[in-house]
Amino acid sequence: MADPVPSIELFAHADCEDLDLNWLTAKAREAFLHCLESAGSEEAFLSGLEGIEISVVSDETIAEVHGRFMDDPTPTDVITFHHGEILVSVDTARQEGPRHGNDVQIEMLLYIIHGLLHLNGHTDLVEPDCELMHNCQERILAEVTAN
Repeated sequence: MADPVPSIELFAHADCEDLDLNWLTAKAREAFLHCLESAGSEEAFLSGLEGIEISVVSDETIAEVHGRFMDDPTPTDVITFHHGEILVSVDTARQEGPRHGNDVQIEMLLYIIHGLLHLNGHTDLVEPDCELMHNCQERILAEVTAN
């Protein structure tokens, strides 16, 4: 029987000395199935992807991509492309994690889950969609970090 989870690869394009990339990849695989069960209101791409590429980048890099594709040249936590590419900022995770009671590792996993939910049709641009997405990502984070 084929594995229901597509290939998920994590690439470090920034300083990741304080991250366990193998753990993050394994948890992303676990989170995939939970995200797949939680459909959003927009078009979903997650179930049709053969692979997901997660790039860990700096604030400088994510700000450049944010400006190029979304006309907003400021850093952000995560950017998701429909073809299965997710960029997550380790700098933002280091800054924001403690504010949310998370270490950098957990905050990065939260961003990955957020990206996977975007790929399954979730949006955080308007309410009540934003609240629904936030609740889903928190529930999934709790489920995949419980073991």
